[in-house]
Amino acid sequence: MKIVLALASYLLGSLPTGYLLMRMTDRRDIRELGSQSTGATNVLRVMGLRFAFPVLVVDVLKGFAPAFLAMRLFRSPALAVLCAFLATAGHCFPFAIGFRGGKGMATSMGAYAALAFRPFLACLAVFVLVVAVSRFVSLGSILGSLAFPPFVLLTRGPRVLFFGSLAIAALVVLRHKDNIGRLWAGTERRLGARAS
Repeated sequence: MKIVLALASYLLGSLPTGYLLMRMTDRRDIRELGSQSTGATNVLRVMGLRFAFPVLVVDVLKGFAPAFLAMRLFRSPALAVLCAFLATAGHCFPFAIGFRGGKGMATSMGAYAALAFRPFLACLAVFVLVVAVSRFVSLGSILGSLAFPPFVLLTRGPRVLFFGSLAIAALVVLRHKDNIGRLWAGTERRLGARAS
């Protein structure tokens, strides 16, 4: 049963929400537009808030549900962290569309909310503050995700949660490597800028 849940976590994470919404409404491939990500931020830039909001909600739930079920059904932090990582990996590398997906922030945030709520709130606060000040969603995503593991330590969370969340944060940072390059070069788009 645990193996089934772990596999289902990846499959649920692999649901390419932004890609499907664009295909159904606009018949274009979101991966050929803007930042070429299937996530809510790119959908916002290309199609606007009306399309980005449902993508954001579903992507958050893709991370929340597997971790929550693992904790509820098995009372296992290790399994919950594994399911959270697999859901985030599925979002980033969805098998059905050639392993080209999103950047993992929304899905990982949903997972963080299920894994440890107080560190999640601190992580969310870092994200909101950084985006509010800099207007760079990518920078907020990177720093917000990296903030979660230290807050797990500060709240004396399980060791497996600390190391597991480090792996999730590393995945999110890896998926933002192009954004990091653009931030360094001063060419990164700010929140509200429309994609060409």
